[in-house]
Amino acid sequence: MQATAIAQPNIALIKYWGKRDVDRNLPAVGSISITLSELYTQVTVELSGDLASDELIVNGEESQSMLPRISRCLDSLIGDTRARARVTSHSNFPIAAGLASSASAFAATTVAAAGAANLSYDTEALARLAGLASGSAARSFYGGIVELKNTGDTISLTSLSERDVWPLQVVVAITETAPKATGSTAAMEISRETSPFYSSWIERQDQDLDVARAAILRRDFRGLAAVAEHNCLKMHSVMWASRPPMMYWNSATMRCMQTVRRLQAEGCNVFFTIDAGPQVKAVCLPADTERVSEALVATPGVRKIMTSVLGPAARLVLQT
Repeated sequence: MQATAIAQPNIALIKYWGKRDVDRNLPAVGSISITLSELYTQVTVELSGDLASDELIVNGEESQSMLPRISRCLDSLIGDTRARARVTSHSNFPIAAGLASSASAFAATTVAAAGAANLSYDTEALARLAGLASGSAARSFYGGIVELKNTGDTISLTSLSERDVWPLQVVVAITETAPKATGSTAAMEISRETSPFYSSWIERQDQDLDVARAAILRRDFRGLAAVAEHNCLKMHSVMWASRPPMMYWNSATMRCMQTVRRLQAEGCNVFFTIDAGPQVKAVCLPADTERVSEALVATPGVRKIMTSVLGPAARLVLQT
């Protein structure tokens, strides 16, 4: 029993940082994200009675550090009496480096595992199961622009714009390819426990969600740009005020932000967002993509850029 799935990472424009229920991995706030087409993770799950234990291969190498999370994900989906699994994952972008690799990896794993076990779940049920492993993975089950609502004892997801309705593009400036020193899960708990700005971050999130949602529905690029950048900087302020401070940026991150600011002053339709890592994502209108790409690739410290349109939902591509 074997199946292969592909999922794209998603980048939050209105971000979540922190958990309100660590055991169930429920985010502390809602979020709005865009799914990226040109970045992907492909996962094959093979269930076999011949395996003594689960195995995980990531980009050609055995991974013990992520294996417990993968095993728990499979248990929650199939059951803990299941056959053991060989999970093979490949991503075409740096992993554990602030590019939402866990979102695409667990979304693809969940879809592939359901296919391998021949189980039928609706999209939101699969998204919730993936969210138990990675809070942002649930958003990769929807293409285009999606809102994750965080109410009650679970999450729900709503599509705000299909991928072709508002054809935004994203230029990803990669400034570091090595894994980050502190993973997001641990960093969120540090912020929740120690940052004096954390409670304010929680209290003000609904206002940002309302403003961003309205901007998306009326295709107001500048309105979305203003609230997305502000939300990004607030999240990083929470991190910086934590003890110890969670500082993911490097000098090239700052230079990329300055490049985007210069482009904005010149009338370019672009804004930046940055997750828990040093990579800068420049969101722009299609007419400005080439100009943004040229400016970012010329920014000192940028190792390479990846350009993407909005992408599709996680999906099964092979089942045998």
